Amino acid sequence: MAVGLNVAQKDLKNKKRYNEGYRLVGDHSTVKICTYCRKAIKGQDVCYKNTFYGIKSWRCVQMSPTFFCDHRCVFCWRDIDYVWPKWQGPVDDPRFIVDECIKAHVELLQGFKGNSKVAANKLKEMEKPLHFAISLTGEPTMYPRLSEMIDYLKKKGITSFLVTNGTIPEMVEKLIARQPTQLYISVYGPNKEVYQKTANPIANDSWEKLQRSLSMMHKFKRNVIRLTLVKGFNFVDPEGYAKLIEKYKPMFVEAKGYSFVGHSQERLEVRNMPYHHEIMEFAKKIEQNSSYKVIEQKKESKVALLVKDDFEGRKMDFEGL
Repeated sequence: MAVGLNVAQKDLKNKKRYNEGYRLVGDHSTVKICTYCRKAIKGQDVCYKNTFYGIKSWRCVQMSPTFFCDHRCVFCWRDIDYVWPKWQGPVDDPRFIVDECIKAHVELLQGFKGNSKVAANKLKEMEKPLHFAISLTGEPTMYPRLSEMIDYLKKKGITSFLVTNGTIPEMVEKLIARQPTQLYISVYGPNKEVYQKTANPIANDSWEKLQRSLSMMHKFKRNVIRLTLVKGFNFVDPEGYAKLIEKYKPMFVEAKGYSFVGHSQERLEVRNMPYHHEIMEFAKKIEQNSSYKVIEQKKESKVALLVKDDFEGRKMDFEGL
């Protein structure tokens, strides 16, 4: 799996991931229960995608079809040892990945059946996932059969929220005809210099590839530019971000603060983490320099939502898709 690791090292990493809550699926996919999925089942809280778009957090599978990534982002809470410029090794069948991820997801949540704090209706519904958040780890557009996987999810009546760093525009272009429910493209800087410092990509032309992907964003029915903002790195120049946003005109913009969790603690410090009020101030500056308006926020996730218009259809009836 990981480049340059022997069998013993791979086994050790897999064991560590297992202890961190990951479950491996096939040769290259993984699933892990989201914190907000657990909270939602107990009726405590929901994730910002529930707040912003209306998904059901307790019916959402957090997964990725690959560990591989072509970035080494300073803020990534994942293990960034699995870095490689292109796909290598076997390619699992997309139907197998989806079905086995659902199976692993449901198995991981079986312990809630003995929890007195669980909402009975949500516990029953969680066994029939309605959403796939394809964003757990790695760069999902590296998976060669991603479009087939999205097709299979649609066939099963499951929505797909795909998050990409935009460095494989060929796959983004391929997905125009086979669209996920919502496409996120992450933008890690208002210019190439800041982007390089924050994302630490393998390829020198990653910024240019990102621009190609962003130029196709308008062809997707539901699309988002996501900003993950880190103090000391890319938490700068809101005017620059505003220019990019105006250039590519996404349906939604999410300004989200970095959280000091996971493996990012090996690279950063608590002081790199913005407070929610700072994220809101930053989002307001983007608002002041663009035609986008802040219309929603979730303090617990340190995230603000901006739209060009107060888009009434942002909270969809996903069960009707």
